[in-house]
Amino acid sequence: MSKTNFFVKYLNNINKFINSLLEKNLNKINLKNLSYLIKNNKIVLTFVALFVIFISYLLLPTFYKQSDISKLLNNELQKKFELNFKFSKNIKYNFFPRPHFTTTDTIINDELTEISKIKNFKIFVSFDNLFSFKNIQIKDLIIENANFNLNKKNYNFKDGNLIIKKSNVFFRNLENEVLFINKILKMKYFYESKELKNILYLDNEIFNIPFSIETFFNEDKSKIFSEINIDLIKLKIKNELNLNKDVRTGKSEFNINKIKYFADYKIEKNYFNFQISNKVDPPNKKYDGKFNFKPFYASLEGDTAEINLSYIFGTNAIISELLKTEIFNNKNIDFKLNINADSVYDNSNFRNINLRSKIQDGLIDTDKTKFEWRDFATFELLESLIFVRDGELVLDGKLKININNYNEIYKFLLTPKNYRNEINQIDLNFTYNFDQKIAELKDIKVDNKIDLNVNKILNNVILKKDDLQNKIYFKNLLNQAIKNYFG
Repeated sequence: MSKTNFFVKYLNNINKFINSLLEKNLNKINLKNLSYLIKNNKIVLTFVALFVIFISYLLLPTFYKQSDISKLLNNELQKKFELNFKFSKNIKYNFFPRPHFTTTDTIINDELTEISKIKNFKIFVSFDNLFSFKNIQIKDLIIENANFNLNKKNYNFKDGNLIIKKSNVFFRNLENEVLFINKILKMKYFYESKELKNILYLDNEIFNIPFSIETFFNEDKSKIFSEINIDLIKLKIKNELNLNKDVRTGKSEFNINKIKYFADYKIEKNYFNFQISNKVDPPNKKYDGKFNFKPFYASLEGDTAEINLSYIFGTNAIISELLKTEIFNNKNIDFKLNINADSVYDNSNFRNINLRSKIQDGLIDTDKTKFEWRDFATFELLESLIFVRDGELVLDGKLKININNYNEIYKFLLTPKNYRNEINQIDLNFTYNFDQKIAELKDIKVDNKIDLNVNKILNNVILKKDDLQNKIYFKNLLNQAIKNYFG
C-alpha cells in the first residue's frame, strides 16, 4: 500500500497548491482585470488543474491491490445480503459514468451451497471517501446474465440497491428438484426517497407469460403490498398481506377485463386457504380453495353464473400455457378442480356445466365432466387425459351423449323429415387439439351400432374461427352423417 499512500500525499499537495492559487486570484476577478487574468492563463491553468485533480481522485482505486478490493467488496456485500461472493481474480475499475468495479463469472454461496453464477457484475461505489480505502461505500449493484437457484431457505435477501437484467431464477424444492423457472427481464430494488420506502419492481416471464410486479412494505414492516400485471390476459392483482408470525392473512383484488373479483386468504405453516367472490357483500359467485404443502394437495371448488372457457383453453391462455410446460406431470402433485356454471360465456347453447378435473400420479384428466346442450342432449367425458404432443395441448378420451329430445335436434339441424329416426345414445372416442382446433372422432356408436360411413364422415372435424361458420359447418356435417346412417 506504500505506492497508494505516496500517490494520496501527492494529490493532497496539488490540492493545497490549487487552493492557495484560487485564494490569490479568483477573489480579484472583476471586469477590469478579467482580460488580464485570461491573458496570463491563470484561470485556464486553474481549471485544468482542477480537472486533473478530479480525474486523479477518481483514479485512486486503480492503485489498490486486487486482494484488498476483493476482500472489501465481499465484506460489504455480505453485510447487505448475508451471502458470500466469490470473485474472479480480475476485478476492473472504471470511473465513467460513475465509479464502479466490474467483474465476470462471480459465484454467490449460501454457506456451502452455490446459489448463483453471475456472468457480468457491476458494483457502484460512492464518490465520497475514495481517499480512504476502508471507507469506500457500495451504492448500487447491477447483475446481468445470471442464474439463481433458490428455495425457501435462501430466498430472503436483505436491503440493498440492486438491479438484475437478463437472468434466470430456478426455484427448487429442498430435494433440489426444479419446480419452475422464472426469467428476469429486469429487476430493480431501490429506496424511494419521496415515499420513504424500499420498492421492488420486476419485469418477469414465467411459463412464457410476461408479467410485472411492484411490491413494498409499510412503515413498521407488518404488511407487504404488491401489484401484479399480466397484460397477456388483461389481469391486474392488488394484494395486501399481514405478516403475523404464526398465521398470515391477506386480501386481494383481481381485475380481469374490467371485471373485479375479491379474495381473502390465510397462510399457515403447511396450509393456504382462500375464498374468491365477485363482490364483497353479498357475493353471487364464490370459489373455495385449499393448498396443503406437506404432502402437496390442492383443491378448488366454486359456483358461477358463467364460465369463460377461453381463459382456460384458449390460445395463450394462462392455464393452457401452464399445462404445456408439463410442470403438473409430477407424481407428487395432487390437485382437484370442481366448477359448476349455469352457462358458457358467449355461447347460450351450452348450460349446466360441471367441470371436473384431477391431477394425480402425474396424469391430468377431466373424467365425469358434464354439460347440457339446451334441453336436447347431455354430454359426459370419460377416460379422458390431457397431455402435450409436439408442443401442442391435446385432450383424448371418450364422450357419452344421451339424447333427451331427438325431434328438437332434427329441427335445429334442419334435417329432412324422412331421415328423422329415433336416437337415444351416442358413444365415441375422440382426440381434440386445442391449438389447431381439430377433433378426430372414431369408434362412433349410435345406439350401440357402428356405421363405417358415419365414422368416415365425422373422423376429422376442423373448427372455424367464426361461430356462425361453425354452426353452418356442424349442421351440414351432421346432416350428411344422418343421411348416410338412415338412408
